[in-house]
Amino acid sequence: MRVGILCLMQESNTFLNRKTEFHHFAEDLFLEGNEIREKMVDSHHEVGGFLEGLDAAGFDAVPIFAARALPYGTICKQAFDQLMERMFLLIDQAGPLDGYLVAPHGATVSEEHPDADGYWLSQLRKKVGSNKPIIGTLDLHANLSERMVESTNALIGYRSNPHLDQRARGLEAASLMAGMLRSEVHPVQQAVFPPFVMNIEKQCTELSPCKELYGLAEELRKTPGILSLSILQGYPYADVEEMGTSLIAVGDGHSEKTNAVLQELSQHLWENREAFDGTGVPLEETLNSIKKESSRTCLLDMGDNVGGGSPADGTLIAHDLLKHQIPRSFVCLYDPESVDRAKHSGIGSRIILEMGGKTDDLHGPPLSAKVLVEGFYEGVFHEKQPRHGGSTRFDQGQTAVVSCDTGLTVMLTSKRMAPFSLEQLRSCGLDPETFQVLIAKGVNSPLAAYEEVCTNFIRVDTPGVTASNLNHFDYQHRREPMFPFERDLEWKILNGSRRNK
Repeated sequence: MRVGILCLMQESNTFLNRKTEFHHFAEDLFLEGNEIREKMVDSHHEVGGFLEGLDAAGFDAVPIFAARALPYGTICKQAFDQLMERMFLLIDQAGPLDGYLVAPHGATVSEEHPDADGYWLSQLRKKVGSNKPIIGTLDLHANLSERMVESTNALIGYRSNPHLDQRARGLEAASLMAGMLRSEVHPVQQAVFPPFVMNIEKQCTELSPCKELYGLAEELRKTPGILSLSILQGYPYADVEEMGTSLIAVGDGHSEKTNAVLQELSQHLWENREAFDGTGVPLEETLNSIKKESSRTCLLDMGDNVGGGSPADGTLIAHDLLKHQIPRSFVCLYDPESVDRAKHSGIGSRIILEMGGKTDDLHGPPLSAKVLVEGFYEGVFHEKQPRHGGSTRFDQGQTAVVSCDTGLTVMLTSKRMAPFSLEQLRSCGLDPETFQVLIAKGVNSPLAAYEEVCTNFIRVDTPGVTASNLNHFDYQHRREPMFPFERDLEWKILNGSRRNK
């Protein structure tokens, strides 16, 4: 048995005023054929799980195509066309295959195809026919579409946020593929699309209210005849019809059990919908509270959440740290221009820099300060532990570290970098434990790394393209009515419930 492996992943923020281009994939992950095995077999990514699971089953894993870009704006038409052309050319060159393991993200948007994942999965289904199994994984933030469901035999969502179980879900998908090809199981999947989106602030699976929801899902997975059960929290920063929270159940050859578990899980979700609304801490309140806090604090900058597609140069919290002269504090800002200026000035020099705030006017003005240039670094670092996103190698480009007289240390990068690993700091000569306050531009994804050194986390209600307050956004394509935008609505799940349009 020969099973092909495909991966195309990007979370597309349609509210950002920049487009994702082909070079964003080339700079992050763009692999073909055997180099996928070479680079990803030991990774924490689901593709690593695909490879391990197929090898364990005695099947021939055929890596075909793997591309990923850091979350950013809508993918431009030219880039998406280029990705599609290359992927399907490599599929043709792979020869006859018995099935496909696929890793779409689930919240990818291109200029021409708002449901980009549904588009390429449907094109794959059309190409290989109805008899070849297609089994995939989905990011927990997927905006599931009916097209994705109809184009696949089974889809399996991550179970943890931060995403630490990607490899495990890849193994699960490979095991299901093996069972299907051996005719041991006959997957049938159903999905439910409540008129609801879960606020990103409440999406941590280890905290209430998600903790109880995911606990119920774990119990329901034990139901005889249920092969898989997934909660897809949704990605609210893609203004598409598919935006929202959804549920998928995969049963073994019949729908009665899938209907029952979906009924119970969706009822719990809907009855507790108010608990999933956002309640971020205002910035001024945040600064007052950390002055009284003795434990090391991580300020989660929700409006500039790099893992959600933000520009990574938001300065609002940094301005307040500087203004209030909070000592031993840290922030990382994407600013290649300031990196060049600091490098030209040299280590040990003191210069005035206008740092960050250059992408747009949503995330704060540039941070103007006289700084001491502390050092320069290549910006490449490695993470051995499972962390959000499954990556082990990171590259934030040429990096400068500067410090202000008030005690604020600023890391300036020439590539956007999400705060998924503390090796980001250590690789640049910084010990995270020497800081009292660290800004992490994220909501839940930084937790896996920063829990190593911080005991206090504050989710700060900053504005921006990833703000937790969804009323900041001018949606043009979402479904109506939908909670939390329209709060007084009733909804009941029906068997085989489809999306309300």
